Amino acid sequence: MTTRKLSAGDIIESRCTKCREVLNHRIVAMVEGKVVRVECNTCNGVHNYYPPPAEKAAKAAKAPKAASASKPRSTSATPRASRRDPAEVEREEWASLQPTFDLDKALNYDMNGRFLVKRLVNHPIFGIGVVKAVIVPNKMQILFKDGMKLLRCQCL
Repeated sequence: MTTRKLSAGDIIESRCTKCREVLNHRIVAMVEGKVVRVECNTCNGVHNYYPPPAEKAAKAAKAPKAASASKPRSTSATPRASRRDPAEVEREEWASLQPTFDLDKALNYDMNGRFLVKRLVNHPIFGIGVVKAVIVPNKMQILFKDGMKLLRCQCL
C-alpha cells in the first residue's frame, strides 16, 4: 500500500478549536512536510493543526508501560492522609459543643434580630444552633445538628 504525501489543499481530520470536535479540515499551510495550519470545512475557522486524539483503548494499553519507564514510583512509607467529610466534621463539632449548651439563654431566631458569635439560637425549623460567624451584609453561619446553615440577620 502506498501512502500519498499530504500537500496544501488536501482534506484531513483535525480537532477544531471553534467547534470543539474532530472534523474534516483543509490544509492551509505546511512547513517541512508537517501540517501547521488548517481551515475547518464546517465553520470555516482557520487555526493551527491539532491532530485528533488517539484511541482511548490504545492509550490505556500503552499508559502503564510509559508511566513505569519514564517515572520511578515514590517509595514513601507514609500513606496519604484522606480528606475528612465536612459534614462529619460539623457533626463532631456539634457533639462536642452540645453538652455546654444552656438552653435558657438561647435567643429565638428572627431575620431582623442581631446576633453575636458563639451565641445560642433557637430556630423554629432547625432547632438549637450556635452562631459560628457573622458575615456582612446581613448573613450569619449557624451550626445546627443537621449541619451548617447560612441565615439572614442584622449586622452589628
